Amino acid sequence: MTEDKQVWKPEDLATWDQHAKLGEPGEYPYTRGIYADMYRSRFWTMRQYAGFGNARETNKRFQYLLQNGQTGLSTAFDLPTQMGYDSDDPMALGEVGRTGVAIDSLKDMETLFDGIDLGKVSTSMTINATSAILLAMYRSVGIKQGVDAKHLQGTIQNDILKEYEARNTYIFPPAGSMRLITDIFEYCSTEMPRWNTISISGYHIREAGATAVQELAFTFANAIEYVRAAISRGLSIDTFAPQLSFFFVAQMDLFEEIAKFRAARRLWARIMKEQFHAQNPKSLMLRFHVQTAGSSLTQQQPDNNIVRTTVEAMAAVLGGAQSLHTNSKDEALSLPSESAALTALRTQQIIASETGVGNVVDPFGGSYFLEELTDKIEKDAEIYLQKIEELGGAIKAVEQGYIQKEIQESAYQYHCSVEDKRRIIVGVNRFIDQESERIEIHRVDPKLEEEQVADLKRVKAERDAEKVEQALDKLRQGAAGNDNLMPLICTAVDSYATVGEISNTLRAAFGKFRPVATL
Repeated sequence: MTEDKQVWKPEDLATWDQHAKLGEPGEYPYTRGIYADMYRSRFWTMRQYAGFGNARETNKRFQYLLQNGQTGLSTAFDLPTQMGYDSDDPMALGEVGRTGVAIDSLKDMETLFDGIDLGKVSTSMTINATSAILLAMYRSVGIKQGVDAKHLQGTIQNDILKEYEARNTYIFPPAGSMRLITDIFEYCSTEMPRWNTISISGYHIREAGATAVQELAFTFANAIEYVRAAISRGLSIDTFAPQLSFFFVAQMDLFEEIAKFRAARRLWARIMKEQFHAQNPKSLMLRFHVQTAGSSLTQQQPDNNIVRTTVEAMAAVLGGAQSLHTNSKDEALSLPSESAALTALRTQQIIASETGVGNVVDPFGGSYFLEELTDKIEKDAEIYLQKIEELGGAIKAVEQGYIQKEIQESAYQYHCSVEDKRRIIVGVNRFIDQESERIEIHRVDPKLEEEQVADLKRVKAERDAEKVEQALDKLRQGAAGNDNLMPLICTAVDSYATVGEISNTLRAAFGKFRPVATL
């Protein structure tokens, strides 16, 4: 993206209207940040992603990170939980607890947050197809702890469109999925007003191979669909828009990433103001979490990944992120070890405490080069958005395979550039060591799957089976109608109905999504 130009001068900014586009921090269009003082009064939330095995093991990792200064929790769920299968389902065999923590019922969620005051901590949950179920479980745990649901703080990812485009942990077709998402918007607007109802994700789009421009364009195209769906439900834009949040990646091109975040704030503010006529300033503010790039990590010379993560974290901070996860050096090989996770957390703490980057708001603002790059990313993203509008919006673009094909083509071009060494990856295609470095590998004990299945059987044996069936039957009836499903899902969760049972009830009503061929 960065142009091969030796030096940038004021005349290079022929299209740049400083007053309209740059503005002041904390003022529309928020190019320089959504708050006037940014990190001068409060650092970003240090939210390390964690989850593996069962709830007991992950709770230990949560406690460890909180004791070492982490300021927010971020939960990874295993594939069965993400796909709506219980741990005893044949489809879950060998996957229980592998890519995240296994959550089958409210009992697991109670164990996951045992000893952690949900009234004092903010929790992010990376969950999409089953987000309504996991949100209902979190709500119930908070209430059991004595925390009013209206005071719970956190985020569910709840971004199903990017699953069809890039990540593939979907269950239902778009219509059913969008219904659940808007049900969550509506429910939380009154019942959980401090909860971020969606984290619209460019991260997975970029990790699948998209460019920085595509990351913004496809993310905002998805966001526009969600906003339209909520408005069509009868919700006022300023009722739910302040609860929208975003999730982006920080890749290795430092200046491109800083410019991308600045362009994103400006573009989103204009979309909300000019397209949807939002009046509340909070509706215009792009609040986003950043994770450093998993795709940039290499299994070769893994210590180099600490440097990569540091550069990417600096881009996120200099770009004005509200929260940040830094990847561990061993994630190209396994789930993070405890020591590697601590080093990743310490990376954020060093940036915050020792570098002085938080002392100045938007320190690169006004750079000729950076402002031109910010403009270019914004304009190129707008071209993509116009194309998607011509196709009928993000859902139509997904159904036609357009977005998927664009990502696949960019991924192919990237890998070609690595193969022919136009793009250098240290330790991979240049500066290669002959001897491989040995590091500690975190391994999930296979016995944890057996324990999880045994725990699930115990829950099913001890719960009130009649109460479960009544709750699932009411959910079944609700799914066939038009009522908001969140209260019914909450009732099912409170009866200790499982993720799989609730998902199967919704599968029967909504069907399963079948992707189109894109090659």
